[in-house]
Amino acid sequence: PRPATRTELQPVHSDAHLKAIDAAAGRAVSLDPDTYTSPESRDVALLAAGAAIGAVDAIVQDRATRVMALVRPPGHHAERDRAMGFCLYNNVAAAAAHALTLGMERVVVMDYDVHHGNGTQWIFYEDPRVLYVSTHQYPFYPGTGAAEDVGRAKGAGFTVNVPLEAGSTDGDYHEVFKALVI
Repeated sequence: PRPATRTELQPVHSDAHLKAIDAAAGRAVSLDPDTYTSPESRDVALLAAGAAIGAVDAIVQDRATRVMALVRPPGHHAERDRAMGFCLYNNVAAAAAHALTLGMERVVVMDYDVHHGNGTQWIFYEDPRVLYVSTHQYPFYPGTGAAEDVGRAKGAGFTVNVPLEAGSTDGDYHEVFKALVI
């Protein structure tokens, strides 16, 4: 993958956040109680975000019909103004925002991690062009993702949180996807 550019990250991250991550480049830094960097973390995170953005390019430019960016760090905890939960940049939010800049009218982000993607939710919480759907263990880190969190203003109804109990099985996921997600 290629590194994400500052221009590609600006729709989802503040300048202050981007400067803070740049300042951590080449050093070991504690950004929050769960998020540390090594000297290479910023560069690796830029590659992860670039891979997600590149996946969108491959679909939009008809080079592929299916893509998957298997990257670490995952990204979905990074909020507009802060790194969180091991995530420096919000890869999926950057990819979704990139799709919108390429002329896509609507984007669906389907997040099925054990953790709720708080950063992705809040970045698009008022944006009706992005449907954010999250299945996650609740309550669990980061403590967000209640079913009542459905979006705000024009984005009301475009956030769908499906909190699941610890120990949910494949059958539970099947029912959730059949009844709620699809």
